[in-house]
Amino acid sequence: MTSTSPPWLSIHPETAAALSAGRPVVVLESTVITHGLPRPVNLELARRMESEVRSAGAVPATAAVLGGEIRLGLSAEEMEQLALAEPVRKVSRRDLGLVRARHEAGGTTVAASMIIAHAAGARVFATGGIGGVHRGQAGDISADLPELARTPVAVVCSGAKSILDLPRTLEWLETAGVPVLGWQTSEFPAFFTRASGLPVDARCDSADEVVTILRAHWGSGLTSGVLVCVPCPAESEVPAEVVETALTAALARAEAAGVSGKSLTPYLLEQISLTTEGATLRANLALLRNNARVAAEIARRLAD
Repeated sequence: MTSTSPPWLSIHPETAAALSAGRPVVVLESTVITHGLPRPVNLELARRMESEVRSAGAVPATAAVLGGEIRLGLSAEEMEQLALAEPVRKVSRRDLGLVRARHEAGGTTVAASMIIAHAAGARVFATGGIGGVHRGQAGDISADLPELARTPVAVVCSGAKSILDLPRTLEWLETAGVPVLGWQTSEFPAFFTRASGLPVDARCDSADEVVTILRAHWGSGLTSGVLVCVPCPAESEVPAEVVETALTAALARAEAAGVSGKSLTPYLLEQISLTTEGATLRANLALLRNNARVAAEIARRLAD
């Protein structure tokens, strides 16, 4: 581990060496491996995301929990162990102590991965879509949002998952002081769909523009994260009306089956994928790979 990392965090030697030398590092979450994708697609995607980061000139560091040990950076064997682990906990901020105490395996969410990245001194993190404010009257709010409000990490994503209430999610981010940047777009992406009709705070057409804002934001003494929103690749986009129709049906099935809480998002994504004959799954895989590459570009410029 690096000299400044906390004792509860185990950092892979390659990741530790890169951080110590000031080389670009991109942190990757692991709930997409443990809860977000079916086997063996999950393991293939995890390897592909790390490959995308490397090909763009940065060091990938997947965050996860194995045997109660919080890790940043996994070996090939550890990645496979995580992808096949059962049972495995979905780990957010509140769960980090639990998995340590109980020596469990866990996939880290956006929130937990941001905590780990910040503890290690990494500034750039890539994921698919962040959690947000859920639809309906319950007002369920993902732990990802308050983490963005207090943890200074750049989160590269394709907006919030389209199963959420996007206007209310953006309103929450505005209230919490989290800048929302659009990567070569002026609209907030809707995950499977490239546009939502909702504006971002600023459009950035290059990694240099993003890094200028990151340095100015954190250099002003602000401690929130910054959201960098990358639209799904055009060739993999799923039309908004197709997603909305599939989501309406999936929500009805979830209510009938009593699915809620942490289980709701993976359930809805699986149901939507079935209804769209895999189109949303293909879009998910494409945007995850693309976000990893963009994050590496940003991390490389930030290291410069």
